[in-house]
Amino acid sequence: MHELSIAMSVIDVASTRAQEEGASQINQIDLEIGTLAGIQIESLEFCFEIACRGTIAEGARLKIRSIPGMVECQTCFKTFQVDNFFIACPECKEYGVNITQGKELSVKSIIID
Repeated sequence: MHELSIAMSVIDVASTRAQEEGASQINQIDLEIGTLAGIQIESLEFCFEIACRGTIAEGARLKIRSIPGMVECQTCFKTFQVDNFFIACPECKEYGVNITQGKELSVKSIIID
């Protein structure tokens, strides 16, 4: 379950930034996560609550914005949305694609006191 280590890393990043700003509490952390990032959102939400215990993020809300997976066909250059890596181009039916979006994991903002 790598979601626990992800949650702990997110809290570390947010806590460091909050402390730099002189905050005593993190109220919310906003993330962007790509659908191709290999992260189970439900597991991350569960792990987030556990990882927050005893930190300045204890009780913080986790807000997640999902970024859809987008690829570009290496043969015909058509761009299309996907939910997995193994899909044929709807235009030329070839399987070679370049991922252009959807593997993101980033802390977009934190709300602090």
